[in-house]
Amino acid sequence: MKLKRILKWSLRIVLSALLLLILAVFIAYWTSTNDCGRTIAAGAERMKAIRYCEYGSPDEVLKLEEVEKPVPNENQILVRVRAVSLRFYDGGMLGGSVPGRLLFGLRKPKNTTPGSDFSGTVEAIGKDVTEFKPGDEVFGVRAGALAEYICVRRNGAIALKPANTSFEQAASIPTALVSLQGLRDTARLQAGQKVLINGASGGVGTFAVQIAKAFGAEVTGVCSTKNLDLIRSLGADHAIDYTKEDFTKGEERYDVIYDLVNNRSFAERRRILKPGGICVLAGIGGSGMHKETFSNLAGELTASLRSKFGNEKFVLFGVDINKKDLGVLRDLTESGKIAPALTKTYPLTETAAAYNYLETGHVQGKIAITIE
Repeated sequence: MKLKRILKWSLRIVLSALLLLILAVFIAYWTSTNDCGRTIAAGAERMKAIRYCEYGSPDEVLKLEEVEKPVPNENQILVRVRAVSLRFYDGGMLGGSVPGRLLFGLRKPKNTTPGSDFSGTVEAIGKDVTEFKPGDEVFGVRAGALAEYICVRRNGAIALKPANTSFEQAASIPTALVSLQGLRDTARLQAGQKVLINGASGGVGTFAVQIAKAFGAEVTGVCSTKNLDLIRSLGADHAIDYTKEDFTKGEERYDVIYDLVNNRSFAERRRILKPGGICVLAGIGGSGMHKETFSNLAGELTASLRSKFGNEKFVLFGVDINKKDLGVLRDLTESGKIAPALTKTYPLTETAAAYNYLETGHVQGKIAITIE
């Protein structure tokens, strides 16, 4: 009798908790809102910005509108944005997938201006800002960058732009934070080691090839036929066409696999790692949400767990967006060790077309949007 009573009350508690969770999600969903209904204050300066007030396809939800121009406080920098580059997840912000809604707003997007990786010119500074001055050319990361002006915190992710790059090229450099930190900090890549980069022709992959070479590694890039020349031009020592050759069945063994696709099994990748090698799980293949996205993500998680019981490690990592590493990337760019593989640009008026291209999942290098 005592066991039945315990089970009965346990079931009641679980059901009650479940009902409370459903109620909380329901309330959160219907109270989720954004600033799209807010009017511009009388006398306020205006600027153009890309906005999306609802989830949907780029052609349906992305609008070029006039909004209120931001005013910097004492610790902020007002930047006149000149270019914004798109990251692989930007399309996922628009579509309203379940993971996207959990991050960006349940019913409606909380941040109504997309884009984050920017470059531009300092327009004005707050009284406590000493690191920058009006006229400085800068680049960095700030949510809501697809606008004529943004305010960035003085200790935020902002740095002086490499002198040898255009604004469009500079806007694509923050993507390389993923490559830099994945290879330097997670893989601890050393000169003379062999590294294989799966997904070498994408935005992150093109930087990974160059950064690995800058560290003195022997680099093998995996990509499709049309991208072989690109990754060779970036310094890859070897290029594998995945449409003609299965890189997991070769005889070569690698100290590091930098995997941006995660379309191979744990056993296949482990087979080509040297004893004690590491596979850095840095992506799930392509841009946006696709039919293979969830299976690739599940593969990442299971590979990471399984490797805890073996000598070869499969490691997930999260990028740390910070000013210091933006400075490292600027120095690598100015020294000629890395160069943004910018392959396509769009004007602000064709932002939806840029997002549609991103969503194909087969973007070569980086794409940028210019703001005149």
